[in-house]
Amino acid sequence: MTIFASDLDNTLIYSYKHDIGDKKRNVELYQSREISYITARTYTLLSEASKKALFVPVTTRSVEQYKRIDFGIGNIPYALTCNGGVLLVNGEKDLPWYDESLKLVKPCGDELRKGMSILEEDPDRSFEIRLIEDLFVFTKSRMPDKTLDILRNRLDLRLTDVFSNGEKIYILPKSLDKGSAIRRFRKLMGADLLISAGDSEFDISLLENADIGMIPADFSRELDSRNTRILRNNPATLFSEFVLENVLRFSI
Repeated sequence: MTIFASDLDNTLIYSYKHDIGDKKRNVELYQSREISYITARTYTLLSEASKKALFVPVTTRSVEQYKRIDFGIGNIPYALTCNGGVLLVNGEKDLPWYDESLKLVKPCGDELRKGMSILEEDPDRSFEIRLIEDLFVFTKSRMPDKTLDILRNRLDLRLTDVFSNGEKIYILPKSLDKGSAIRRFRKLMGADLLISAGDSEFDISLLENADIGMIPADFSRELDSRNTRILRNNPATLFSEFVLENVLRFSI
């Protein structure tokens, strides 16, 4: 069995703010607005790839945010949401998986609560503070770099990671990353080959735990490629299409 474990945003799907040409399909509605798209070719390739490999979305999106996405390819039996902390099986939360995730993040509970207290006092915070599924902390900041510096200086970085994605701020337990989630899932499924794709710092552990990992041309972070074959996209090709072409090429 081949597993194709992929990040979603800016890997397979693109915001309405991103120009991917006219030949595209809407895949996400929010408050009756079309907000995310895939190209027509991505749709065709994903339809073919999902027949050759087990397609598993791996996303930091919450369950609610993930469920807004509809690729139009039929049922996607498995998805790892909340940075891998929640496994959806045919759209339903797998409770044993979630219970195990809660056990994994429990040692970081004090640091998450401390992070929330720090954010409460941050004058640059521009959104409510959310504890997503009791797994990690999310908010937004008008000055994300400044907010990150404050958090990194005051939190125990042996237990937590702090990331930003534009204005979005995340405090994540080190025990809750996409890499540890896909290791758990691969063991559960007994896969022979794991192919992954991602575009950001959130995806490094996912890429490093795959047999084949794919990154966009402008990916700037260093990757440990001792156990992973890393493929870098040509900037002339849309990343989502490059990813799926290679899934079809390597699936066994």
